[in-house]
Amino acid sequence: MENSFYTMGIDIGSNFIKLVLVNYSETPKLIDKQTEKIRKRNPTQVAEEMIQTMLAQHNINYEDISYLASTGEGDLVKRKRGHFYGMTTHSKGAHFFFPNAKSVVDMGALYVRAIKISNDARVEDYKMTGQCASGSGQFVENISRYLGLSIEEVGDVSLQANIPEISSGICAVLAETDVINMVSRGITTPNIIKGIHISIAGRVIKLLSSLKAESPIILTGGMSLNKGMIQAIEEQLKETGKKFEIKTHPDAIYAGALGAALWGGFRHIKLKEKQAMAV
Repeated sequence: MENSFYTMGIDIGSNFIKLVLVNYSETPKLIDKQTEKIRKRNPTQVAEEMIQTMLAQHNINYEDISYLASTGEGDLVKRKRGHFYGMTTHSKGAHFFFPNAKSVVDMGALYVRAIKISNDARVEDYKMTGQCASGSGQFVENISRYLGLSIEEVGDVSLQANIPEISSGICAVLAETDVINMVSRGITTPNIIKGIHISIAGRVIKLLSSLKAESPIILTGGMSLNKGMIQAIEEQLKETGKKFEIKTHPDAIYAGALGAALWGGFRHIKLKEKQAMAV
């Protein structure tokens, strides 16, 4: 095995692109990270600009990167060497942050995925919500925009609730209709947001229960650092009597990109070994 080498991981989401640079060795190190909101721009171009910026900041060339791996909408990355499925990368990223992790909840923009992982971060089983469910990051962002909030404000606003109003709709369209009715009835924004968080938290716990998940459970993805969401999950756990231990990490939104970089390093070594055996 080479003493160390560079790998990059890039996670193309529906709203954000996350990029990491890793020094891969027996003890890999996360060197740098970058995130960019896509807005109405071309994701392929945004991804390429992010890669170039990262390389320039560290005074290295693309040829110095042993493996560039993508996850998410990886077809949008031009110069990748390989692609890894999102559950695989989030599991690896969560394991990097917490080596004793037993389960992962990827709280993404389009769906929530509960994943049971092995001691070496491989996916053993999973459960997930459907794309039309109101338990996704995109749904939360749409509602927050309707209520005049930025997505960054949602967590703190949720903590101000005193009488949460829980949406009855499982489908995102019906849930949005519920929210419009709540506004017309004068329900406060904090109580609407907290109710949404409680609803999503309930679905997360149902997924974990169905999966027969084991603790500790690591939250990753866009909603993993939402204070209101974490509080709602903890409150729902107490109410249901579930003993799940929930953890998150300040860099949890980069779990997918980081996992891609780590699996990329693993694949690079295997390819080198295969080449050496062929000689």
